[in-house]
Amino acid sequence: MISADDLIALVRNYNPKTNEALIHAAYDYGREMHEGQFRRSGEPYFTHPVAVAAILTEQRLDDATIVTALLHDTIEDTKSTFKQISERFGNEIAVLVDGVTKLTNLQLNSTETKQAENFRKLFMAMSRDLRVILVKLADRLHNMRTIKAMRPEKQVQKARETMDIYAPLAGRMGMQWMRDELEDLAFRVLNPDGRASIIRRFITLQRETGDVIQKITGDMRLELDRAGIEAEVFGRAKKPYSIWRKMQEKEMGFSRLSDIYGFRIITDTEADCYGVLGVIHQRWRAVPGRFKDYISQPKSNGYRSIHTTVSGRDGKRVEVQIRTRQMHDVAETGVAAHWSYRDGVRSENPFAVDPAKWISSLTEQFQDDEDHEDFLEAVKLEMYSDQVFCFTPKGDVIKLPRGGTPLDFAYAIHTRIGNACVGAKVDGLRVPLWTRLKNGQSVDIITADGQAPQATWLDIAITGKAKTSIRRALREQDRERFVRLGRELARAAFEHVGRKAKDKVLETAARNLRLDGAETLLARLGSAELTTRAVVEAVYPDLVTEEGDEIDTKRAVIGLEKGQSFRRAPCCQPLPGERIVGITFRGQGVVVHTIDCETLADYEDQPERWLDLHWSEGKHPAAYAVTLEVTMSNDAGVLGRVCTLIGGHKANISDLEFIDRKPDFYRLHVNVELRDAEHLHSLITALEAESDVAAVARMREVTPIAARAEAN
Repeated sequence: MISADDLIALVRNYNPKTNEALIHAAYDYGREMHEGQFRRSGEPYFTHPVAVAAILTEQRLDDATIVTALLHDTIEDTKSTFKQISERFGNEIAVLVDGVTKLTNLQLNSTETKQAENFRKLFMAMSRDLRVILVKLADRLHNMRTIKAMRPEKQVQKARETMDIYAPLAGRMGMQWMRDELEDLAFRVLNPDGRASIIRRFITLQRETGDVIQKITGDMRLELDRAGIEAEVFGRAKKPYSIWRKMQEKEMGFSRLSDIYGFRIITDTEADCYGVLGVIHQRWRAVPGRFKDYISQPKSNGYRSIHTTVSGRDGKRVEVQIRTRQMHDVAETGVAAHWSYRDGVRSENPFAVDPAKWISSLTEQFQDDEDHEDFLEAVKLEMYSDQVFCFTPKGDVIKLPRGGTPLDFAYAIHTRIGNACVGAKVDGLRVPLWTRLKNGQSVDIITADGQAPQATWLDIAITGKAKTSIRRALREQDRERFVRLGRELARAAFEHVGRKAKDKVLETAARNLRLDGAETLLARLGSAELTTRAVVEAVYPDLVTEEGDEIDTKRAVIGLEKGQSFRRAPCCQPLPGERIVGITFRGQGVVVHTIDCETLADYEDQPERWLDLHWSEGKHPAAYAVTLEVTMSNDAGVLGRVCTLIGGHKANISDLEFIDRKPDFYRLHVNVELRDAEHLHSLITALEAESDVAAVARMREVTPIAARAEAN
């Protein structure tokens, strides 16, 4: 355990004027309060608060934050009280300690409604004093570093919470180093085999190619020396989880992944940053679409840097970040730079952001959300996304999360613009509303009088502000239609369990779900914001678990007109549980597509043919064909084992076609009949776990095998 004198020495390194007596007193008080308490590892419990304080010294934080770290568990785990801490160490520190205690008691991975309430409390704590979150993040980092002492099931719970909440929060606050370490520590728990595999491949790669990092670093330093630019160059291999995530996102193996090395060049001035960029691009070929200038367009947390990707030695892609030393300080500590000290005084870093303004910019887009689920969705979308910067025709900059669409852009300008949006031009070209915007694009929103938001927009928009505005408009303009549809859905759902959807029953369900009456409940039900299962469960919870009879495939879709027939589109093969729309064909009924099917673009200018459809709630038979592309080892018995595995998951193989045969593997399309989307996910997960299966993916395009299945 670090001694009080050693901890003070760490603080004195960046703040010679530190209040040594205060830190010493807090150290002694914390050790006394935790006397006799031990961690699961057998160490004295006080080793933990001291380690948290030491982590915070790396960010050069003020005395109050260091003292809070030493005392952060005293109110929760000892006989100490808020009043005692306030009397001994002052009200500022007592409030900080109390704030950390309240955060510790929040269950951020609980049920959605409770989780939303707790996220509101999290934001309240952040808005009062961001140092509370800094202590909590350091607390979580040390707990993850020592997680092996916990029970296995507790390790998984903490690791999942870290991956879903604390790591993205650290990244959003600008502390990328902490995000990387938290993700890697969680990855070690959640997928130890995957992490070990990547590390083994790194070792093999280094053995085959030598120290690539040292070679490229040397090349960069040589080019910068020739150009007369003073700069420091650092190289590193990316963290195992970062590589794993790229492999999943790009659906490719380690051997095909090129950008696994990152380099950072730190200069003296902003002008030198652009000089370095010129040198790098003259020496190595830039990769198109991989350039971002966060110096001219900083992130909301103060982050500034130039990002580019170039083809280095042997065609390997390498990512390069270029920034000044002051920018680097903010990049390392993020929003915490506001409290950083250097040589005994607060750092006068022009790039550090005011935490109050940062919190305000983060929350302003969803502060009016009354619905808990809307708020939770908005928080997660806005807080855990990287940003892209696009321009209005007048040159104004609009910031959106990565993956933002023209629809999000329209709502970011003004809700009125979003509601009236009928199309968009990106860099002068007309594009569909679901187009993913990229950095630097110019977006011109096309509006029309009489236009109103459509339900399908909810699956196109990704920002919390856009989704909330669309839901609000839909509730207002389509309330009567949704009420009628909701009543039909409720009638069918209650009859399914042998009950009737009487007014009194619906009022009871609305009251139990905390809604303003039966009409609101029916409107939410009709707009797909509420499931029939949730409504029935609110009144008859014991009946929901009964599976009942399987739903007739001819009555599986709700929303058709009387006498209308339907068939599933072979291009996307929609399954129960997925969001769907219908396209009408004269004399042929309705063709049902998934909401994200690319074929729908062909009917964008024919809105009169679109139908808002829903799958019936309940148990569906395994009668819906889906085509899987499976790549497996070409060994004796493998195909038989895979077919047996599929049958074991109660999925019937209706057709099979070989696409590619090689000496060591073959690729085939398998048509399987499934119940719903959950059944598909379960089957794919089981196939991916099979050691002889190299890859498995759902086909989302027209294929002969899919067309044959639909014809049958």
